[in-house]
Amino acid sequence: MSEPVGPLLEVDGVSVRFGALIAVNRVSLRIRRREIVAIIGPNGAGKTTLLNAVSGFYHPYEGRIAFEGRDRTHLSPPDVAALGIARTFQNVALFKGMSVLDNIMTGRLLKMSGSFLLEALYWGPARRQELEHRAFVERIIDFLEIQAIRKTPAGRLPYGLQKRVELARALAAEPKLLLLDEPMAGMNVEEKEDMCRFILDVNQEFGTTIALIEHDMGVVMDISDRVVVLDYGRKIADGEPAEVRRDQAVLDAYLGVAHA
Repeated sequence: MSEPVGPLLEVDGVSVRFGALIAVNRVSLRIRRREIVAIIGPNGAGKTTLLNAVSGFYHPYEGRIAFEGRDRTHLSPPDVAALGIARTFQNVALFKGMSVLDNIMTGRLLKMSGSFLLEALYWGPARRQELEHRAFVERIIDFLEIQAIRKTPAGRLPYGLQKRVELARALAAEPKLLLLDEPMAGMNVEEKEDMCRFILDVNQEFGTTIALIEHDMGVVMDISDRVVVLDYGRKIADGEPAEVRRDQAVLDAYLGVAHA
């Protein structure tokens, strides 16, 4: 069956404000299916605010957000997640006392159904459903190569592995669009290389569309199909990595390249 025509995500003239501060100012962008889009810009440029608007944590005071052609501008985060949008956060947001396996299982909650009584008694359909969800989570664990820590409490893991577990939890929701907010922040070079590989594999093997905020320009140039640049809440560039890297407005605002 052929894929639907048109972009997966459409952001049209979206603005988000906090009192007198306009954090996102009339930003428009399109994200196509199976694309990896990096959103970059200086600190305070509005990158995370834009992701928060897409995922329903903030509601724009003007503009429109559509997913698969349907308006979802004012939906709540659970309703947005139910459409097929999952995300990770700048600061790891795991349940520190729970095992890696149980943390990832929480990503399946939107996929679970059935009677609370059946679930409590662990009978019939509830038991089969549990086994099916557990099998899917085990597939994610194998995919991200975290078998050895599956029973370890998340809070005991080094930061790089916690970020990988958070990615696993997002993938457990089987998202169509995955939003990654600085997925490599605080990682060493080896951990960044692993995360880059996993992001590319998720995109290629699962067909997941990905939008990520990232400060490491080497990473951005290596894994992105397209780069969107924000500065003071406005979009100042949108194009292929090589094109954006040469854009003078980007050099001035983000890279800090001095003029001769």
